[in-house]
Order: sequence, then C-alpha cells, then structure tokens
Amino acid sequence: MCEANAYLVEEGKPERLIMESVDRVEPDEEGLRLVNIFGEQKFVKARIHALSLVDHKILLQS
Repeated sequence: MCEANAYLVEEGKPERLIMESVDRVEPDEEGLRLVNIFGEQKFVKARIHALSLVDHKILLQS
C-alpha cells in the first residue's frame, strides 16, 4: 500500500495527525484537499512542509 498519514507541523508543537490513509493531495486556491482511500475528504489551509515516503508521512505546515 502506498498511502500515508498527514500531520500538521506547528512551530513549538509536536506533529498532529489530521488524516490517516491519505491517497491523494490536491492543490486548491487556499490550501490542500486531502482524500483518503475511503473517499473521505478534508480541506486544510496549509502547504507541504516535507514528505517522508519511507515513513509514509505527509508533513503540512499552516
């Protein structure tokens, strides 16, 4: 499986899980739309901070 978990990274705080099993990350005018393998969607006003493909992590920063 190739999906990853998405985490929000905020300065001075630990990573916060915002969605599991993310299959797609789509750019939107004001942020990113995350879609998981179950078809659930979430919009986040953030940008991609880093991808850790080996660890299956998407790190987002608001």
